[in-house]
Parts: sequence; C-alpha cells; structure tokens
Amino acid sequence: MDARAKARAVRLMGFDIDGVMTDGRLYYGPDGETLKVFHSRDGHGLKLLMRAGIVVVVISGRRSAALEARCAELGVHECHLGVEDKLATLQTILARRNLTRQQAGYMGDDIVDLEILCQCGFSAAPADAHPEVCARVDYRAALPGGHGAVREVCDWLLKTQNRYHQLVQEALGSAAP
Repeated sequence: MDARAKARAVRLMGFDIDGVMTDGRLYYGPDGETLKVFHSRDGHGLKLLMRAGIVVVVISGRRSAALEARCAELGVHECHLGVEDKLATLQTILARRNLTRQQAGYMGDDIVDLEILCQCGFSAAPADAHPEVCARVDYRAALPGGHGAVREVCDWLLKTQNRYHQLVQEALGSAAP
C-alpha cells in the first residue's frame, strides 16, 4: 500500500518531541531546567489536525515542564511524557478510542522510535532523522525537525485526506473572494 493510501486511513497521529517538534538539541539552564524551542507553524499544524477531527497524541521518552506547557497551550490532551515503551502507550490509547493500528500514524526521528513507526499504519520522519528511520518511513519531510517538519506532515496528511482546502477556506472566513 502506498503512503497516500495509508495516510487516508489516519484518524490518530502521534508525535515524538525531541528531533521532531524541536531540533533535537537540549538546552540546560543554570538550575538544571530544560529549555525547548518550538516552531509556531508546527503547533498550528497540530491544531489543524485536531480541527479536522484527527486525534493528536504526543509520546516522548523525556519529561519536561516545557513539553507539558506546550501540549497544554495547543490543547493536546493525549500528552504522554517520560514513556519508556511508546508502542504500549499507543496501543492503550488506540484500544481506549476503538481505533486500529492502521488508523494510527506516528512521526519520529531516531532508532528508539523504530518499533512504533513500524507498527503504525502510517509513519513519517523529519528530513534530518536517523538514516535507519528514513529508510523505513512512509513519508520523509523536506524540512528538519524543529523547523517546520511537523507542519509539513500535517499539511500533507490533510491534503491527502481532502481536508486541507476546507480548513484554508474556514481560515479565510468572510475575506474569501
């Protein structure tokens, strides 16, 4: 099955954080706090997915107050941080929502994401993902992690499902010609 056919089935899209929503670098302040930089367009892409009825899930192996704050700001209710077994977490979410793995997508960037990427119906990675990941995903973004790769995947997914143009029209509101 080709990437577009797989993407049309997606009803839930999961994302890693470090290296996907961020550039993968970790910044530590003088008191040991972790600082993260997020691209605003990536966040809007997640909001578009949710507006289109696609459940957005964040599953990250790292815990961070910055990650919690970003998920809350975006309205991502399925925010799972400090997760050792990402696939088990996803399977629990799918069972609770009566979805199959073929209806799930995931975007990751490193070897620790391979298991979940290979078990989802649709998989994606940023341009600068680890070569082992790039070789196995359905869609590889042209942009690197933390620099709009998430938005690129969100837009592509919405276009594949014929939902993108309606969302643009809604954004235009009364300004549409």
